[in-house]
Amino acid sequence: MNTAEKLGKCREVVACEYGRKHSHPWVIAYSGGKDSTLLLQVTWEVLAALPEAHRHRQVHVVGNDTLVESPLVIRHLRASMDRIAMSAAEAGLPIKTRVTRPNIDQTFWVNVIGRGYIPPTRNFRWCTDRMKILPTGSLLEGLVKRHGRAVLLVGTRKSESEQRRRNMAKRQVSGTNMNAHGSISGCRVFAPLAELDDEDVWKVLMQRRAPWGGTHRNLITLYRNATGGECPLVLSKEDAPSCGTTSPRFGCWTCTVVAKDRSLRGLIASGHEEAPILERLFDFREWLVELREDDANRQRVRRDGNTRSRSDGSRVLGPFTLEVRKTILGRLRALERATGWPLISESEQEVIEDIWRRDLILEGCREALDRKTEAVGAEAIA
Repeated sequence: MNTAEKLGKCREVVACEYGRKHSHPWVIAYSGGKDSTLLLQVTWEVLAALPEAHRHRQVHVVGNDTLVESPLVIRHLRASMDRIAMSAAEAGLPIKTRVTRPNIDQTFWVNVIGRGYIPPTRNFRWCTDRMKILPTGSLLEGLVKRHGRAVLLVGTRKSESEQRRRNMAKRQVSGTNMNAHGSISGCRVFAPLAELDDEDVWKVLMQRRAPWGGTHRNLITLYRNATGGECPLVLSKEDAPSCGTTSPRFGCWTCTVVAKDRSLRGLIASGHEEAPILERLFDFREWLVELREDDANRQRVRRDGNTRSRSDGSRVLGPFTLEVRKTILGRLRALERATGWPLISESEQEVIEDIWRRDLILEGCREALDRKTEAVGAEAIA
């Protein structure tokens, strides 16, 4: 089956599902990358071909901004979302856009600088839940609550990787089946591009214009320069391995799960006009890794005041010390001034400073308790 035939099959499946009598809203997981862009294009073309009276189902195009996305990628996402919203309104299509963000209390910088969490590792990947799954999951749960059910369309494909193929096989995901969402009751998942290969995706994007206006040239150039793939909109823990894999992906510029951010390095090596700024971001990310690997930068107790040991008897270290957290904030603000790019919001800094105040109060209480305990012990001995 050639690309045109495969694409025609995808359209047929999308049209068939959209035409069902119920009015459960659709949610398209949109990252601005190649797969989600093609998924939106197929859906858009199906809706545009329908008589207006038959466009009965609302389609929500949902992106996710972790607030530490690669600046070039988030710029592309925001620009494309604006074009999509404007063009859909002009064309009378039932398409709305929405960008989810983590709760201000759970952003990357609030957790690292405020609470002292070490930058994520493969074994302590705290970021995915807080910054991706929870914000978008809350939106889905809200739609299910209002409409009874919702359908989530994802651009995942079996040929992306062997890991992806195994996960899709395990969940029996195909281009024609609806599957229950792993954690949200009332939400079904639909992957109409499942059987397409990379070659099919790129062929369509290079040969066809975006129906919401313009071309896919910027997206293609971004991939060519970075030799990367988008870090998809993660909606369940089963999808989490797609963040921080060894394959080049566009994701958070602060990502320390990967050993090296190859997409960022690719953009720098390509001679991109903003390469000097990207180089500064890369260096800052490398510095965060160095801080994480130095035990002297961490407290001996965990945030709850307890200590824990591993099976080999070694102690599990706590968060960054307050001095280290203050150093990170100072250097981040300096990086912001040097690049001219907003990297941390005033709201985040307010939350961070509030956490620091509470930590200092708690630390004072613990020290007072320790002194009292020591005094009682001394009296007992006497």
